[in-house]
Amino acid sequence: MTAPTSLRAAAPEALPHDTRPLPPWVPFAVAAVAVAVALALRGVLGSGPVLTTILAAIVFAVLLNLVSRQVEGSRRAADRTVTTVVSAMFVAAMVPLASLIWTVLTRGSGRVDVEFFTATMRNVIGEGGGAMHAILGTLIITALAALISVPIGMLTAIYLVEYGGGGRLARAVTFLVDVMTGIPSIVAGLFAYAMFALIFGPGVRFGIGGAVALSVLMVPVVVRSVEEMLKLVPAELREASYALGVPKWRTILKVVLPAAAAGIGTGVTLAVARVIGETAPLLLIVGTTTSLNLNPFDGRMATLPVFAYFSFVTPGARPEPALDRAWTAALVLMLIVLSLNLVARLIARRFAPAGGR
Repeated sequence: MTAPTSLRAAAPEALPHDTRPLPPWVPFAVAAVAVAVALALRGVLGSGPVLTTILAAIVFAVLLNLVSRQVEGSRRAADRTVTTVVSAMFVAAMVPLASLIWTVLTRGSGRVDVEFFTATMRNVIGEGGGAMHAILGTLIITALAALISVPIGMLTAIYLVEYGGGGRLARAVTFLVDVMTGIPSIVAGLFAYAMFALIFGPGVRFGIGGAVALSVLMVPVVVRSVEEMLKLVPAELREASYALGVPKWRTILKVVLPAAAAGIGTGVTLAVARVIGETAPLLLIVGTTTSLNLNPFDGRMATLPVFAYFSFVTPGARPEPALDRAWTAALVLMLIVLSLNLVARLIARRFAPAGGR
């Protein structure tokens, strides 16, 4: 079939055949020139390394655009410029993350020993001691928060997707979930403290209060993640189950939830990782202690975020041991979050549908 005359006439202008791509070595040569120019201007202007890097990136983008425009044309020059800008933004976003990870690894690895994981801070002043009480306290409180949040979040999401139907109550619940998503963590801690202070009196401190505070932060995340996963389940699966005479509740239990199990597991795991490092609500309602307390219904408990916080703000007369413990606590907390993210990926891979693996 012959193309229209107008398209044949416009084709040479849209995609010129006389251009050729830049040789692979040209971007590296342009980068070397940009670095040289930035270093020369640094000597004149006296700028720091950050400004020098930004200046080199700007010079590289401008020079590469000019060279590409002369050889490849304006369209490919614009494409190279956009690619350079996007790559530069990616690098700029990764630099703080890489710096954070490197700082925590280098400064926190000094106290990664058996004593740190098997000892507490009871009767310890100065060197020595460990964070076993804080690690176990964090795991217990976070597990209780998940035990509270996951059923509430899943049932709320099931109502919104399967039963709400866009009604007035469903819209109100969706609005409240959106509001709860933006609640500061200190407000969740104040809510838990006020609720338990009305029941047990002022000055109450125990682990279950921290679990309730964390659950306030977890519930909207669980609701949103489960809701989106349930919406992705094809309607044909529900209709096929209804056609066989299966009631709605059994269809949800046996068809919808298994189909969305991978996404639900991932969302719940990421919700746990989101709240495990919260400090403000635990500082208000849980407090801290130097002894091991595994009973979340009686007395103060230690947690890793609060342990690191107090190690920084009250290091003592010789601050070095306390600061080392604080950095190691931050490293352990980061490793726990990393492990939770790996668990989320394994859950997604394990329970993903056969066609999506």
